[in-house]
Amino acid sequence: MQRVRLRYTKRGRLRFTSHRDFQRAFERALRRSEVPMAYSAGFTPHPRVSYANAAPTGTASEAEYLEIGLAAHRDPAELRARLDASLPTGLDLVDAVEAATGDFADRLAASEWRLRLPGVTPAEAGRAVGAFLAVDEIVVRRQTKKGMRDFDARAAVVALEIAEGGSDGPSSAPCAILRLVVRHLTPAVRPDDVLSGLRAVADLAPPVPVEVTRLAQGPLDEETGTVLDPFAPDRDAAHAAFATAGGQPPAAAPGATGQ
Repeated sequence: MQRVRLRYTKRGRLRFTSHRDFQRAFERALRRSEVPMAYSAGFTPHPRVSYANAAPTGTASEAEYLEIGLAAHRDPAELRARLDASLPTGLDLVDAVEAATGDFADRLAASEWRLRLPGVTPAEAGRAVGAFLAVDEIVVRRQTKKGMRDFDARAAVVALEIAEGGSDGPSSAPCAILRLVVRHLTPAVRPDDVLSGLRAVADLAPPVPVEVTRLAQGPLDEETGTVLDPFAPDRDAAHAAFATAGGQPPAAAPGATGQ
């Protein structure tokens, strides 16, 4: 069985697509593209598709991941293009690699997010970020499937900073943009937990909903606080195999950023 890993996006209005809705759309794309899927054994076989760390509904993302098992070998780049053509614009498959190891879930150790705060000046956001980072623990509460849970929103935060600022001029409303990097802990700390923490320690409450986008998820570089490409080990293995065979290494998919 060949295993192929895919990175996909949720953009624009499609950010409101639930994970279950995406699963249905992706399964339709598999059928339309006539992908030779491998199936599980047992009384109710199902196609071998596994998803990892889906972003919450309403959150845009440039870095969602899944893996499929194939009964016949396919070129990952061609497979990505065929499947992408069968998905609606906004749910875009942007990268694909052949799986070389079985540790992919362990690679998704952290996420980088962009938080756009309309109506908040960079100065206001900077003061709130300073107050957030100055404490060791910030307990927030969120409704979960198991009821109300308390989370330490501070412990998971690797980096929180002003990424870029808006304008206070007459032609543009103020808007601060934050860069957030969080470790994937259990229970998971989400951007809305960090926003609740900013409200708790600095009374930061944007007048309109915050626009949240996941930019990357993968291994965490502890020294720099950056999130690395989770496909890198698979690409390195493919390059090594092609070099040994004297061939050309596979190219990255159009639109792939390495994140």
